[in-house]
Formats: sequence, C-alpha cells, structure tokens
Amino acid sequence: MRKIMKSTSYVLLLFCLSLLASCSDKNQKEEPISKRVVILGLDGISVDGYNTAKTPNLDKLMEDGVLSLTTRNVMPSVTLPNWTSHLTGSGPEQHGVLSNSWQKDKIVLPAIEKDKDGYYPSIFKLLKEEVPTIKTAFYYNWAELINSMNPRYFDEVSFEDNDEYLKNYGQAFNFIKTNKDYPTLVFLYSVHTDHAGHNHGWMSPEYIASIEEVDVHIGAFIKKLKKEKLYGDTHFMFFTDHGGDPKRGHGGKTKQELEVPWAITGPGIQKGKLTEPNNSVNTATTIAHLFGIKNIPLSWTGEVPESIFIKK
Repeated sequence: MRKIMKSTSYVLLLFCLSLLASCSDKNQKEEPISKRVVILGLDGISVDGYNTAKTPNLDKLMEDGVLSLTTRNVMPSVTLPNWTSHLTGSGPEQHGVLSNSWQKDKIVLPAIEKDKDGYYPSIFKLLKEEVPTIKTAFYYNWAELINSMNPRYFDEVSFEDNDEYLKNYGQAFNFIKTNKDYPTLVFLYSVHTDHAGHNHGWMSPEYIASIEEVDVHIGAFIKKLKKEKLYGDTHFMFFTDHGGDPKRGHGGKTKQELEVPWAITGPGIQKGKLTEPNNSVNTATTIAHLFGIKNIPLSWTGEVPESIFIKK
C-alpha cells in the first residue's frame, strides 16, 4: 500500500511540475522578430486610388513584402473608429469609438476594458508594459486622431497643423536614429490625402496627386534610413482607415469605402499578395507578434495573419 501511495505521489508531483512549467511558458515572450516597426499611415487611400497613383517608392518598398488590396476595415467607414481599430486590435463594439467626435468624457458606448486613465488598451500600452526598453512615437496632423490614445505610452508626440507633415517625417527619422539601439514603434501619419478626397473628390486629379506627392517624401525618408543603416532591420507597415466612393465620399458601406490597401515588409516576411482574409483589427496583433508578445488582451479580437511570415 505504501509503495502505491509513493508511486501516486510521485506521479502527482510530476503532473504539478509539468503544469507549473506550462504556466511559466505561457507567460514567456516569444523571441522578437522585429527590432523596429514603422507605420506609414495615409488617411483615405482607396484601392482604386492606390492602383491609379504612381507610387514608385511605396511599390519598391512593398516588392520585398506582402500586400493586401482586400483588407476589410470596420464600420462606420470614418477616420477615428478605424485608426483606433488598427491600433487596438478591436472593433468599435469593443473600444467604443463610434465616430470622429469621440472624446473620453463624452462616451456613448463604454469600452469593454479600460486602463486606469479611462482608455481602451492600445498596442502602445501593451508594448510599454511587455517590452520595458521600447521607445514609441506618434506623429499626426489631424487633431482628433490622438483622442482615443493614452499619451502616457508615447515617448514622443508631434502634431502639425494645416495638413503639413514634412516636419513630422524629419522628427520621425531623428527619433529612429536617436533610439537605434532600442526596440522602437513609430506611427507616422498624414491626413492630407483624405482632405484632397473631400475637397476635390475621390479619384480626382488632386486626390491622385496627393498620393503621388507623399510617395516622394516616403522615398526620401527611406533613403535616409538606408544611409544610416537603419533600413535592413526595420519592419514597415502601410495601411489606411477607409477608401472613398467617387460620388459619395466615405462613411457608407460600399466596397470602395471598406476595402483598403494593407502591407508589411521586413525581415522574415513573405513576398507577394496576401490571399487570406484580413481585417484592420489584425494590425495591432501583428505588431505585438513582431515584438514577441504572446499574451494578447482578452478584449482584443484581432488575429495574426500567419501566412505573411516565412516559415522556419
């Protein structure tokens, strides 16, 4: 009887040790794939606009990566709900940002989770808590864009008025160079493309010109990174918040408004078209994966499109 009890105790001990090891593994971070992620965010880029505009610098960048022209955004097809969804891995049903007029002290639908300051958890919060040495920056030129983000999780924030964005491109480069020895996430955004669509119409000559104009500056930005040897270990992501219907602008439910370009390039990324379904809520989870984070907030709904990665 004593032998049976000892044997049973031994088996139970092994089971407990195995369970502890399993729990420990779940709390471990994966080996990071990326040292640095730069988000090139252009507002209001439709698939037709992207295909029509001459963008040699974006094209060259994405030759070494994966491009989707069927990524589905969230409804409503307007700016703040969609950028919030990209950066929080969740739709409006979770984060509660239902319109461009959203403010933290004017809530219609409460978020299903909030940090201590009342914000829904973003990729910046997740990274700051999971990667202690990471440096983060947020560059923008539409004033309301930052309203759904907790500023405590940014090391640098810069806003330009009147649709200007070149100062931010310069600051972003300097930030990356200064923090080249640290893991880094940079959000580099411009609204001027969206405003060209509103003022002149989606697919108007002025709208197409606005895309071609920023492509030149993206090329100059990348050239500077290459000169400083900061290009090869950087992942670039290019995406937008909504497209536009040439007759109605955006905010509706058409394919032209809800399907947009989404792209990623960098070490370990496949080359070619993304064929599996993709959604804007997958952006933040993909960034988390790049930095080796396994534990995603339960409130997030995004997935990692695994086919974008080269199989080891």
